[in-house]
Amino acid sequence: MTLQSLLFCADEKIVRVLRRVLSDLDIGIDQSPDADSAIRKLTRQRYEAVIVDCTDEQAASQVLRSARTAPCNKRAVAVALIDGQNALRSAFDLGAHFVLYKPLSAERAKTSFRAARALMKRERRRNVRLPIEIPVNLVMNDGAGQQRTVTSDLGEGGMAVQSSHHSKKPGAIKVEFTLPGTTDAIHCIGEVAWENASRQTGIRFVDLAPETRDLLKAWLSNHSREAEPDDPPLVCKLTDLSLGGCYLEVNAPFPLRTRIVLTMRVGDLQVQAEGIVRVMHPEAGMGVQFAQKTSQQREHLDKFIQALTESRGVLPDLLVEPEGLDVSDQAPSVPTAGELGDPLLSLFCNSADLTTEAFLIELRRQRASNHQPA
Repeated sequence: MTLQSLLFCADEKIVRVLRRVLSDLDIGIDQSPDADSAIRKLTRQRYEAVIVDCTDEQAASQVLRSARTAPCNKRAVAVALIDGQNALRSAFDLGAHFVLYKPLSAERAKTSFRAARALMKRERRRNVRLPIEIPVNLVMNDGAGQQRTVTSDLGEGGMAVQSSHHSKKPGAIKVEFTLPGTTDAIHCIGEVAWENASRQTGIRFVDLAPETRDLLKAWLSNHSREAEPDDPPLVCKLTDLSLGGCYLEVNAPFPLRTRIVLTMRVGDLQVQAEGIVRVMHPEAGMGVQFAQKTSQQREHLDKFIQALTESRGVLPDLLVEPEGLDVSDQAPSVPTAGELGDPLLSLFCNSADLTTEAFLIELRRQRASNHQPA
């Protein structure tokens, strides 16, 4: 199933370059030369990506805002075409996830769109819902309430269940069910995402354990007609590491608030750690804060850091895969510098006013003071 993109751009030279690049990546293009037609399309059709030429910043803002408010496109990956470094911050303020600098190079565009395509695929797969009825047990309010019900659909990011009554913001919900045809029991935490008049409740999965996530992904892939393989992971270079996060050099970093899985290989050892992108510098790299909310996440992170420590200077092979964008209404909380006691994460937290060059200079200063190898 071909990925679809909406391109808002009137520059035929740019359009020709993007048609060639995206065709090679099996991404379809629906071009709109003016903002009005682009906005009409966004209200009627679903796209995995919205590509916007920011020459007219006001028009670009209208198109990106329309994508965020259209129910079928609010999770679309947004790519901004900008004139230079001076426009970088405004592009992200407009809601862009990736930026491409003009004049557009086919080679650089293909590199960026490979990363964008990996995220587009993951977002589409996360949104696929398999219609199926599965018995499920919901435990609410720390065990004070319990409900046996059935699902009406299931996906990587959550499920819809039949409900006999409307909930009253139960907070965290323990979700328990068994994948049909297997003995694989799924235990995770969920939260109410929506309710409708048909007595259905949408439950969003929160902090899935890595093993649970892999089981669910594999089962859905085997039973969904729309399943397609993920793109190969990105190869990155680790330059800086702390107990709370790391900085990775990569030509096409993932956007801010992308949840990722880091796989590290040293010799015969392979370990994984989860994280979220806190800092992103186009064509340079990204800063990742490690996820440490569950016991499984902490255990994986401990193995990850221990393996790096024991590698004795041997550079590991680092691969990064996106798990999806965090597009919740509220940004995930980031500890303050005082709470962190972690210079690397403190730098991530205080990087909003730093240019890419200033950030990298500070990163090198920290590395030198910690005697870290580059």
